[in-house]
Amino acid sequence: MKSLPYFCRGEVVRGFGRGSKELGIPTANFPDSVVDSLPADVSTGIYYGWACVGNSDIHKMVMSIGWNPYYKNTKKSMETHVIHKFKEDFYGEILSVVLVGYIRSEKSFPSLEDLIAAINSDIEEAKVMLELPEHSKLKEDNFFTSTTDSSPASPSSAASTSQSIINGH
Repeated sequence: MKSLPYFCRGEVVRGFGRGSKELGIPTANFPDSVVDSLPADVSTGIYYGWACVGNSDIHKMVMSIGWNPYYKNTKKSMETHVIHKFKEDFYGEILSVVLVGYIRSEKSFPSLEDLIAAINSDIEEAKVMLELPEHSKLKEDNFFTSTTDSSPASPSSAASTSQSIINGH
C-alpha cells in the first residue's frame, strides 16, 4: 500500500453503538466524507497507527476499515480504537490519525468471543509494531500539532478543520 502512512482527520460521529456496549472495546467513527476519501490502495482490513483526540496526547491505535463482516454491515466504516482509557465519550471532537501499517484483512468470525479475541490480538500486535523506530517517529509528526494553529477567534477555520481530510501536511 503505497498510500501508507496515511494521514486523515475528521469529526467523531456516532457509529453502530457496538464498540463499547457489545465488544467492550470503544471505537471512534469517522464521517462518511472521510471514509469515502480513502485512496483506492488502502484496502479493507485492520491497521495500526497513532491517534489524537482534539489537542490531547497522541496514543497508539488500531483501526478497522471496511464492512465488519461479522455484523454484515452494508456501509463501509472507519472505526478507530484508541489504546487509552478516556473518562468520557468524545463525539464531536476532531480525531487525527496516521495509519502506519496493516495487520490483517477483515473477516467474519464464528462467535462474538472469537471476534473480541481477534481484536485484542490486533491491539497487542499494534502495541509491538508501534515501538519500532520507523513507526514510533510518526508519533512526533507535525500533522498532530497542525490543528493547534487555527485561531479560536476564527470560526471559519474551526469549521473547515472538522471537515478536513488530509494525506500529508
